[in-house]
Amino acid sequence: MVKEFASKQYWALVLGGSSGLGLASAYRLASHGMHLCIVHRNAGVEMDAVNTAFEALRATGVQVLAFNINAAQAERRTLVLEELRKKIGPEGRVRCLLHSVAKGTLKGMTTAPALQTDDLMITLEHMAVSLYDWTRAIWEQQLFAADARVLAFTSEGSHRAWKHYAAVSAAKAALEAMSRSIALEFAPYGIRANCIQAGVTDTRSLRMIPGHEQLLEHSIARSPFGRLTTADDVADVVYLLCKDEAAWVNGAVIPVDGGAHIQ
Repeated sequence: MVKEFASKQYWALVLGGSSGLGLASAYRLASHGMHLCIVHRNAGVEMDAVNTAFEALRATGVQVLAFNINAAQAERRTLVLEELRKKIGPEGRVRCLLHSVAKGTLKGMTTAPALQTDDLMITLEHMAVSLYDWTRAIWEQQLFAADARVLAFTSEGSHRAWKHYAAVSAAKAALEAMSRSIALEFAPYGIRANCIQAGVTDTRSLRMIPGHEQLLEHSIARSPFGRLTTADDVADVVYLLCKDEAAWVNGAVIPVDGGAHIQ
């Protein structure tokens, strides 16, 4: 496999990179020579599996920094960027900030326990506002590459109503709005921002949604190819958007679902 990023000392900072779409994308970027800084939040009982996954990333030959922290806390963000600056040295730069944070509530509006304002605010903070917080902090530290990519995972839930998905739906809509504004206001500094609207993928996060079985069945029925989106499908597009040839893609919401959204 061609490791076109290896000679450029590029890094990807992945928020939520210990499983699912974030981990699959991290592996794809690593396999092409991009070093990784992964911010994740996992309980102690999960860490054996997480560390095994991170060792597989290192086995591709790249450097991997990992931080088991709350990505929405400002002081933790400062710590990560301080450590990253030490690690990458004077030549390294962040080519890609990938937002794959999946911390939110899945409460209904009329079922107990009902969705509360605090639930909404926590979900918005982690799944939308944090994209801007990290983009701004990396930019202020002058760690972005001259041609950098800010990518975030959204879903059809940003503009469709699903039961128990109100908080995450609001966060995904805000995430897309935040990405568009980043695409506009940070463009003079070489930063491109896009959202990837991943098709329904059978991940741990999806299985937390009440009624996810019906969502899986419906997604297969809608797909022109008769199958679900996989994490590797999405990781392929993350990689493509990090290539030089994708520099003119900016401010977009890109469906990666095999065409399921067209019917």
